[in-house]
Amino acid sequence: MHNLQVKNKTVVIIGGGVAGLATAIRLAVQGFTVTVYEKNDYPGGKLTAFEKYGFRFDAGPSLFTQPKNIEQLFEIAGEPIENYFSYKPVDVACKYFYENGKIVNAFTNAENFGKELEEVLGESSNTVAKYLNESKKTYDNIGSIFLNHSLHKRRTWLNKRVFKALAATKYSYLFQTLNKYNSTKFKSAEAVQLFNRYATYNGSNPYKAPGMLSLIPHLEYNEGVFYPAGGMMSITNALYNLALKKGVQFYFNSRVEKIIYHEEKVRGVVVNNENIESDIVVSNMDVYFTYKLLMNNEHKAKRILKQERSSSALVFYWGINKEFDQLQLHNIFFCSNYAAEFDCLFKMKILYNDPTIYINITSKMEVGMAPKGKENWFVMINVPANVGQNWEAIKKEAREKIIEKLNRILNIDIEPLIETEEILDPVAIENKTASYQGSLYGTSSNSKLAAFLRHPNFTGAVKNLYYCGGSVHPGGGIPLCLQSAKIVSELIKNEKRAH
Repeated sequence: MHNLQVKNKTVVIIGGGVAGLATAIRLAVQGFTVTVYEKNDYPGGKLTAFEKYGFRFDAGPSLFTQPKNIEQLFEIAGEPIENYFSYKPVDVACKYFYENGKIVNAFTNAENFGKELEEVLGESSNTVAKYLNESKKTYDNIGSIFLNHSLHKRRTWLNKRVFKALAATKYSYLFQTLNKYNSTKFKSAEAVQLFNRYATYNGSNPYKAPGMLSLIPHLEYNEGVFYPAGGMMSITNALYNLALKKGVQFYFNSRVEKIIYHEEKVRGVVVNNENIESDIVVSNMDVYFTYKLLMNNEHKAKRILKQERSSSALVFYWGINKEFDQLQLHNIFFCSNYAAEFDCLFKMKILYNDPTIYINITSKMEVGMAPKGKENWFVMINVPANVGQNWEAIKKEAREKIIEKLNRILNIDIEPLIETEEILDPVAIENKTASYQGSLYGTSSNSKLAAFLRHPNFTGAVKNLYYCGGSVHPGGGIPLCLQSAKIVSELIKNEKRAH
C-alpha cells in the first residue's frame, strides 16, 4: 500500500532526460503525484533519435550495458517489461582498428577476448583474465557502494560494506592514473590504449583520471553489451510509457524558469510565468544551469566550474550507400598518439590533427535502420567542451580528417558514399540539452577526488530540493543516470520516513 503521508504529496521534475524519467517512475511508485516539465517537445534528453531518407539514427548515447537498471524499474512498477522493451546480447563489444594495421575484436565473452588479445597483440590471455577479474572485484566492492549511495550522507559511511570498500581501495586506484595503471598490467601499447579508452566513457583523460576507472571494462566483458530492439531510442520510449502508465503527467515545450524557495525550503517552480506549487522539486537539468538560471545563485554556479568540464562530442550522422562487412555495431579507429590527442582535448581545447573515430552502425543489428544495401553511420569524435572555438571551421576540418583516416584504414573512398548528413556539435548539444559548454558528462573525472567533488543529489541549503542526471553524483552515461534516479528516490523515501 502507498504510504498515506506520501499519497497527496507533489513532486515536480525539471527535465525529461533518462534520469528524470527514471526518477518520475520511482517516485510515482512510492505514491507521489509526479509532474515532469520538459523544455523540448520530446522526452529523453540526449537519448533521442531521428530519421532521414529512410536512415534511422540514434542521436545520442549508443552503448547499452547493464539492462538490469531498466529491468528494475519495471519490477518495482509491477509491469511486464516485455510489453515495453526487449534487447539481445552483442558478441563483439567493439572492433578496434589501429594505425599499424592491427585489428582487435573485443569479444564480450571474456575468454574469447583474452584469446584475441593473445593472438593479435601478444598479451597473455591469463593477464587479460586477471585484469577483468580485478575489474569485477573493484566494481563489486567499491563501485557498487559509490554508485548506489549518496557519498554525502553520514548513513553511507556507517554502512559496514563501506569499510570493505575502503579496504579494497588500492593505492593504484586513487594515486595512479588510468594510463599508469594499465601500463603496469599490459606490455603492448595497443592493449594499454584499448583499456585507456574507458576514461572517455565519462568524458575524462586517461593520463589524468584515476586507476579506479579500470572498473568500467567489467561492465562490457563480464556483464555484457546489449542491443535494444528499435535502437537506443526504445529505452526512452519504454521509460516514458511506463511513467505514463504510473500516472506521471508530462508537459512538453515547458521550460522551467525558476525554482521557488523560501526560508530554506523549496516551494515550487515557475513555468511560463505561472507559479506551480510543489512539496518536492528534482532537477534533471545540468546542475550548473540549475544554480545559475533557476536559482539565480551565481556564487554556487561558479563553484561548480572549479572542476574541469568533461569533453564534448562532434557527431556526423551519415547515410552510407554501401554495406561494410568488416565493420561491427561498435567500431573504433584509434589515433597513433593518444596522449597528444588528450592534450589537445583538455589542455589546448582544440581539435587533434588525427582524432580517434568511433562509428556506431545499428543497421548491423536490425533491418529497417537503413535502406537495403546501405548503412546508418553515427560517426563521433571527442572534442573539447565549448569555450568559444570556431565550430564552423572545426567541423569542416574534422570532416576532412575523418574521411582521410577512414579512407586510409578501410582502403576506400568514403566521400562519394555519403548520401545524407546531419551534424551535432557542442553548441547544439548545449542548446538542446542545457549541458553547460556542451560537455557530455558535466564535470570530468580528471582528479583522484573527482567522485567526491561531484555535486551531491541534494543540497543542505534548500530542503526538499534534489538533483539527478549526468552532471551530479554518480556521473554521466545511461547506467549512472539511472543510478542517480535510484539514489534520489531513496533519499526522498528516507527523508519522508524520518518525519
